[in-house]
Amino acid sequence: MAHVVMADWGLAFDGQTVRDGPLGGAESTFVALAEALAARGHRVEAFTKGGRALELAGVRWGDAAAGLPASADLFIANRSDKLLRAVPKAKTMAFWLHNPASYLLKWRYQWKLALRRPTLVFLSEAHARTYPAWASGGPRVVIGHGIAAPFLTTPPADTLPAPRAVFLSNPLHGLDWVLDVWEHHVAPRAPAGTVLELFSGAATYHAAGDKADRMAALLRRAEGLKAQGVRLRQPLPKEQLAQELASARVLLYRGEPGEAFCLAVADSQAMGVPAVVTAVGALPERVNDGETGFVVPVEDRQAFAEAALRLLRDDGLWQAQHQACLAHQRQWSWDTTAAAFERLINEV
Repeated sequence: MAHVVMADWGLAFDGQTVRDGPLGGAESTFVALAEALAARGHRVEAFTKGGRALELAGVRWGDAAAGLPASADLFIANRSDKLLRAVPKAKTMAFWLHNPASYLLKWRYQWKLALRRPTLVFLSEAHARTYPAWASGGPRVVIGHGIAAPFLTTPPADTLPAPRAVFLSNPLHGLDWVLDVWEHHVAPRAPAGTVLELFSGAATYHAAGDKADRMAALLRRAEGLKAQGVRLRQPLPKEQLAQELASARVLLYRGEPGEAFCLAVADSQAMGVPAVVTAVGALPERVNDGETGFVVPVEDRQAFAEAALRLLRDDGLWQAQHQACLAHQRQWSWDTTAAAFERLINEV
């Protein structure tokens, strides 16, 4: 059994927070990894800035601002450079990155990385390419996010789903573009009764100020497209979202250039939902083009619309891609991810 210390310097959250409602990706994955490591028999302490004292699912939670242990077998610093000098006696330190790493090239980050030389953990090959070989740091590894249990255990519907498309991501990550494609290219040619349901909102991403205003404007636009079949839903906890995905026909997502992994696509693929995405960031690593969905050229609205329409109309195509998703996109659980982090203790 190893002693694992994990820390995040962003929001106050813990294992109960993710059970109470939807939570952003970097936070929910932090919880998932902590609990998966605990389930593998390790002593896990997880700290978030302003977090409360709590023990849940084998993890001891606390406030990072109140101080961290001096030592551990494995210290996992989540995102923040402010943690790079913490837990100084850790046998192994992993710096877990969630966003494009080019920001770390500034000197105020480089000296810390050169001094500590943590193992840099990237989420995908595309993510790893955002940090050049000459830049500071220790060994580099790619460890993908695990798929949460509800998306691996909830059975998909045993009948062909209705023509129901879904969008599950941050509204600022291409929703405006998807709505354009839907309004002008998909809705006019889609089967009768086709809908696009948006499980999206500002609360999940803790948006404020300009970001919150832009999200609100996008969601108002979506509300104005009811005649085109657009339906605004609320973000849901994972268990409820898995139930919704069980009867979804296709996931639509443009993505962003900095897409490091995309849990929404990974989760829906595990539920057997084909996806239509663009060839941006890590999305080509999430979707097997022509097998579990379609990866179309960036900004090619017509190709995106045609792929969406094919999956909404063609039952045989949908069934084949649905089965391919279930066969090939359910292998990577959080236990698998935890095992990969566990190996860092002995390999580094």
